[in-house]
Amino acid sequence: MILKRIAEVLSPGGRHARLSILIFHRVLSQVDPLFPGEQDARRFSEVLSWVARWFQVMPLDEAISRLRISTLPARAAAITFDDGYADNVTHALPVLKHHGMAATFFIATSFLDGGRMWNDSVIEAVRVFRGKVLDLRDAGLGVYCLESDAQRRMAIDALLAQIKYLGQHERQVAVAQVVSAVGASLPDDLMMRSEQVLALRNAGMQIGAHTSSHPILEKIPDSQAVSEISEGKHVLESLLGEAVSLFAYPNGSPNVDYTARHVAMVRQAGYLGAVSTASGVATQETDIYQLPRFTPWDRSRSRYGLRLLANLRQCSPNVAASPVT
Repeated sequence: MILKRIAEVLSPGGRHARLSILIFHRVLSQVDPLFPGEQDARRFSEVLSWVARWFQVMPLDEAISRLRISTLPARAAAITFDDGYADNVTHALPVLKHHGMAATFFIATSFLDGGRMWNDSVIEAVRVFRGKVLDLRDAGLGVYCLESDAQRRMAIDALLAQIKYLGQHERQVAVAQVVSAVGASLPDDLMMRSEQVLALRNAGMQIGAHTSSHPILEKIPDSQAVSEISEGKHVLESLLGEAVSLFAYPNGSPNVDYTARHVAMVRQAGYLGAVSTASGVATQETDIYQLPRFTPWDRSRSRYGLRLLANLRQCSPNVAASPVT
């Protein structure tokens, strides 16, 4: 109850309200030995039980609307998921329904119905490799000993760091070289099918756009960025038969993954709001097209709650500033 009372002081309702937006990606059926910090269904349910004690969780579109007109309640929060993983439907949705909560799911549409994100190609390639040493020197990516889960995780982290900020074509080539070196088939069911997106919507969840192919917008030409931002919206609207009003920037770090140019593109595409991955909370002064999001990584309830309280104090989140002219 102490955490709740402090949250009420830091996050009052009305004109001085502060909106906490939580960000998730996956909810697994059980703990992944390569990513033990990733949410599994039991852990996700535990986290939601904590959040329910301290915050008033509401749909993101409602929270944004009420923030703008000074009617947001105290301790307001919203839950979001990025990318469009199938386990959001199979594992996250039942937990959300059990706790009586709604969430917004930002979908990268080109991966629907059998696609796979580039980082998952790398992760799953390292996971299924059966040798002890993965030699990627021909691709300029190094050599990795893979005799333990810890070594596999180190290899994954090193490869993702090397590939992440390559140009889009160079990234595709690098990932293809990793997959080819492994020489094994990779899963094609990690991402949602179209009918699962519909199932989320029909269960009372909100669907938002996350571009088509999840590029780092600052790494592609502006004309391609415009297409990515608008195409994801159009695909989802055709599938759902309704407007898609919210957007999430891929990777989402202001001035690194997107800039003020891309904020203008999102606005011009007809979205009513957008979220980044900058930490902090939203206030009436926050750019509605650069809403911050934050989720603690702590395992204990007290530390998780204290980190959320610390985030409530950050009312001036990092944003993509307009260039000086």
